[in-house]
Amino acid sequence: MPLPDSTFDYEARLKACARGERAALRDLYVQEGARLLGVARRLVRDTALAEDIVHEAFIKIWNGAAGFDPARGSARGWMFSVTRHLALNQLRNQAREMPLREEHEAAAPDEAIDVHSARIHRCLEQLEPQRRTCILHAYVDGYSHAQISARLDTPLGTVKAWIKRSLNALRECMG
Repeated sequence: MPLPDSTFDYEARLKACARGERAALRDLYVQEGARLLGVARRLVRDTALAEDIVHEAFIKIWNGAAGFDPARGSARGWMFSVTRHLALNQLRNQAREMPLREEHEAAAPDEAIDVHSARIHRCLEQLEPQRRTCILHAYVDGYSHAQISARLDTPLGTVKAWIKRSLNALRECMG
């Protein structure tokens, strides 16, 4: 998958969406649709469901474009955040709908989410503070590696290495 075009003006496209310019939404879709699909697919592990989530995300992006606030983060990060939130909501809804067989077979959905959340937090706490900050900026705030590098005044290669190693450490910890 090619890297995002660094000259693409996400903020201008969102402003155009807020004015009702459909071509701007199409431009956003062409620019980020495949990457947003990848994010949704990694979270829900189902291509058809991920496609539905991305479709819904673009509807939310279209309808919410006027409310985008560049002071709170990048336009691209906001789009990824919208998609991630929809995917995570879908996972929560699926967990709640999970049929409970016998008590010893499955924990209550909220308990399962709480246990998973506690595990993630425990694993994050094991990371060095700067590496944890990089992960949170990338996956919670939606910042690019370059934005994280600038924000932390750290070389881009170092940020990329920290994120890669931290993801590996989180995978092992979550095992």
